[in-house]
Amino acid sequence: MTDSSMVAQAVPDRDQELSFLTESAELALDHARSLGAQNSEVAANIHFGLDVNVRKGEVETLEHSRDRGLGISVYLGKSKGHASSGDLRPETIRKCVEKAIDIARFTQADKCNGLAPAERLASKFPDLDLWHPQAMDAELTTQRALACEAAGLENPKITMSDGASASSGFGLSVYANSHGFVGRRDGTRFGQSCVLIAGEGESMQRDYWYDSRRAFSDLESVEETGAKAARRTVRRLGARNIPTCEVPVLFAPEVARGLVGHLVGAISGGALYRKASFLQDSLGQQLFPDWVTMSESPYIPRAPASTAFDAEGVATTDRDIIRNGVLTGYVLDSYSARRLGLETTGNAGGVHNLLVKPGRFSAPELMQQMGTGLLVTEVMGQGVSMVTGDYSRGAAGFWIENGEIQFPVDEVTIAGNLKDMFLAIEAIGTDIDDRASIQSGSILMGKMTVAGS
Repeated sequence: MTDSSMVAQAVPDRDQELSFLTESAELALDHARSLGAQNSEVAANIHFGLDVNVRKGEVETLEHSRDRGLGISVYLGKSKGHASSGDLRPETIRKCVEKAIDIARFTQADKCNGLAPAERLASKFPDLDLWHPQAMDAELTTQRALACEAAGLENPKITMSDGASASSGFGLSVYANSHGFVGRRDGTRFGQSCVLIAGEGESMQRDYWYDSRRAFSDLESVEETGAKAARRTVRRLGARNIPTCEVPVLFAPEVARGLVGHLVGAISGGALYRKASFLQDSLGQQLFPDWVTMSESPYIPRAPASTAFDAEGVATTDRDIIRNGVLTGYVLDSYSARRLGLETTGNAGGVHNLLVKPGRFSAPELMQQMGTGLLVTEVMGQGVSMVTGDYSRGAAGFWIENGEIQFPVDEVTIAGNLKDMFLAIEAIGTDIDDRASIQSGSILMGKMTVAGS
């Protein structure tokens, strides 16, 4: 363990660091051009981080990081070479470029290779309120992690801690290419988590809670995070199995987000051009009930995935991916778009704040609407096929009767097909989980097969 009094996280000089990254990127582009590359693109970044993990009142790990990196892709005609380095000294950058050139010389040409179209690159860079640096020394961060764990252990039914953490991170990056585009990004992230265990022997249960925000001032208190982790753990005590049945299923927001993630995976360019998606050729088709809308909103201040441009410099836009239940857009970068004969959607690197439009009802109201069924708060396993859409995952949660929780449930499997599940959605809750790039409330699904005892 490192002595926490000796480690501190200073606030980086944003302008100085971005200038350094820009100079490094431009050096790489100039050198690639001098070696005959027709086109090239560079991503350079720096990350400062402080992470503290504690368990049973003791510091287990304390990590203070400062990482730099640069990656360059060069194009000799339609042949591509890529190399990267964690050393940003000028001589090392030049060697990195030379390695990329060497690779390109021996790489088979691909007509879909190349930079994103110049006319699609971002030209406006609004302030998205993502930079909220705050010096956090190791002692303060350790105190926060310990306080989070202590708050969870205050619950008399908690028997053990599986650890708590507190963290802060500052990230700066520059993307530049030979079209003359230079885009700079910055962002901060603060977080905390707590994992607890209740019960003993075979009746032990484990659960957690966390919070993650762009600004430290937006975090819930560490005491609240620990207390939530305790409540979530204790409510799982006495979990039992249920007979196999077909009932409605209500997915809690943190699980519902995963369902939407399966949609994103199936409409992403890589899966589509490889013909490995159950939503192949689904553009314009009705995938959800006609009241469902999912929108990408990359310009939300302080949001987890806000950005003015994607990983290729393409301008991001507000757009509906699902409108009135119909699939209106894929998730494409420039390479996959060319493979499909389409245009990039500005999604190199993923989606940017995909919001599932909420309905009118809270989670308790959705339980009342469901009547009898299963509330799923956790899923386990990898039983999802992107090729067929078949869905089968281990699950835990709560049995609902007359709209009220009756008892916790574990060791069951929920199964269906994602296409059928999407169309069977009956309601979406107002309890939006806004901690990640995909944001959804609870999702109430029509009947699914629940395999139990």
